[in-house]
Amino acid sequence: MTPSQHPAMAISQTGEPLLHVHLGPCEITLLGTAHVSRSSADAVRELLATGKFDAVAVELCPGRHRALVDPDSLERMNLFEALRTGRAPMIVANLTLGAFQQRLAEQFGIQPGAEMRAAIETARDMGKPVVLIDRDIGVTLKRVYHNVSWWKRLYLIAGLLGSLLSREEIREEDIERLKEGDILESAFAQFATEARELYEPLIDERDRYMAARIQAACNRERHPHLLAVVGAGHLQGISHYLNQQPPLGNETIEELDTIPPASRWPRVIPWFIVALIATGFVLGFRRSPTLGWELVSDWVVINGGLAAIGALLATAHPLTILGAFVAAPLTSLNPMIGAGMVTAALELFLRKPNVGDFGRLRKDTIALRGWWRNGVARILLVFLFSTLGSAVGTYLAGFRIADRLIGS
Repeated sequence: MTPSQHPAMAISQTGEPLLHVHLGPCEITLLGTAHVSRSSADAVRELLATGKFDAVAVELCPGRHRALVDPDSLERMNLFEALRTGRAPMIVANLTLGAFQQRLAEQFGIQPGAEMRAAIETARDMGKPVVLIDRDIGVTLKRVYHNVSWWKRLYLIAGLLGSLLSREEIREEDIERLKEGDILESAFAQFATEARELYEPLIDERDRYMAARIQAACNRERHPHLLAVVGAGHLQGISHYLNQQPPLGNETIEELDTIPPASRWPRVIPWFIVALIATGFVLGFRRSPTLGWELVSDWVVINGGLAAIGALLATAHPLTILGAFVAAPLTSLNPMIGAGMVTAALELFLRKPNVGDFGRLRKDTIALRGWWRNGVARILLVFLFSTLGSAVGTYLAGFRIADRLIGS
């Protein structure tokens, strides 16, 4: 079979699309599911009940698997360590995506990831191994970030926030249409044309990655009859790569697990801005002490003021807001330390979240107001809003200093 050919698609008894692929002695059944569908979990159970499968592969990475089988893991999160190591934006992105999926699931009366949970629990009860085949979501998001321009990064962030703010209900028949492979293939083809740089890391690379992991499960782990439970949108892509010659190997997994090195410019630009600001101060004091102190005042008021406004919008503790005003003008002159790190640490010290905040984190962040009500989520907002305020303040204050120097 050539890579351009696809096996004929079948339909399960509950209406989910099925594809059968043969890799030498190994027979792989790909089951396409909709992650908030009522019938997808039933389809998983019915297929496993036939007893023909030696193992189950699921579209999960270790992190998402842990969150699914151990939802209380968030209660054990070291929040300060997450902030210190720069994982706050990733946590917010995961919570936002989870909130959107949970909202859909509650609308249709089913838990998100029910088909994956059904696969894991049924396989466990039958004594069958579960193979995790998806790429780590953090790696995927970082490769997306690296693959797009800075203005499209803002577009993605706006899209995440829009999914959280939107309250438009989605009809169940629209969700069920996701199982129609031909419609989904057409939608992806249009998406690839309009935003190829997003399509590749989000869809195409993961298709290759999951195909490579499935091949490894068949060849190295010796599972002759494997059921792979994946989102319907990945069916044709995974099938295509499974039938590719030569077969995908471990080098494919290693390649797609690699985070591309960051460009030098994002690391150089902050130091360049600091140098310009410092030069502005020196020029100002050389012209006159009065002008020099006016420039310093502009820097403190604009940078610190916007960081404090960010903390205020996150309903931070009054001392945290004051700390944002004091810290931002200083941390902006040292790109190694962010204003958000200082304000989040202050908020964590002043209003330490309790165990209940961690336990309710996923549930509270489904609703917009829950982000402010939950102690953990509020600290994340303090971190992000004060960081954003300080970043905007750095540029605005820089322009203000340049304008004063030119006009004096």
